[in-house]
Amino acid sequence: MSSITFEGRVAMITGAGGGLGRQHALLLASRGAKVVVNDLGGAVDGHGASAGPAQQVVDEIIAAGGEAVADTNSVSTDDGAAAIVQTALDTFGRVDIVVNNAGIIRDKSFAKMTPELWDPVVAVHLRGAYCVTRAAWPHLRQQNYGRVICTTSAAGLFGNFGQANYSAAKMGLVGLTRVLAHEGAPNNIKANAIAPVARTRMTEDLLGSLADKLDPSLVSPLVAFLASDDCSVTGEIYSIGGGRVARIFLAECAGHFDPNLSPEAIRDHLAEISAEDGSSTPTRASDEIKLMLRSMDSARAERT
Repeated sequence: MSSITFEGRVAMITGAGGGLGRQHALLLASRGAKVVVNDLGGAVDGHGASAGPAQQVVDEIIAAGGEAVADTNSVSTDDGAAAIVQTALDTFGRVDIVVNNAGIIRDKSFAKMTPELWDPVVAVHLRGAYCVTRAAWPHLRQQNYGRVICTTSAAGLFGNFGQANYSAAKMGLVGLTRVLAHEGAPNNIKANAIAPVARTRMTEDLLGSLADKLDPSLVSPLVAFLASDDCSVTGEIYSIGGGRVARIFLAECAGHFDPNLSPEAIRDHLAEISAEDGSSTPTRASDEIKLMLRSMDSARAERT
């Protein structure tokens, strides 16, 4: 089998001044991609800014024989996102790959979750992915090619105490990714989401003894595959960490149908409503409607 390479491809990676983003940038560059290393250079809570982290990664890439340019614009504004894309166009003439990796954390229990904690986290994770992808979208469509990778999280998919802001943004990224997959399909744009578990500035205090087993470099191979010409999937979610990769999917139980549905009927049939046997995995909203209609038709057939 041939190796996956990125000759002639240009990748924009947000939050690439350290941690996961840095590893993504180094791997793609080592395989021929020209990389826009975007990083505001702030603290894990989003405060502050510095050109240092992005430039350091660029220096690493260039020292290894690759091509890269630093960018320190904010992902969370329309102007900042447009400037990131313009950096790619001005330096390399195109953009092919968008890796939405930038993120911050401001953890607090929901009872103490203030707008000052909520708004910036949602702005960087969710609005940031929207702004950057939206700015790149016309170029991906025009060239009839694109790869978009969004970074979700187990905290968004399954919940985590003290991270209402982060979790809400990360689950929002799943919905965004699924829509991008559908709308990008006619133009050969594939969009997928990863849920990484890795040792980074944001997680090193949470992982304890597991940290040594969760090197961020073990996440980047999945990003490289999803960013490649060889990628055959779209609209998917993958858990990745420590060398393990697994597909995550949303399923819907077969459920219970009652044309005279009542609160009591739901109570009495809760086990059937929740039974996982016969569950399905819709890939779009219309698939769920089909499941509902099928259930209605089946119930009617049983009564006749």
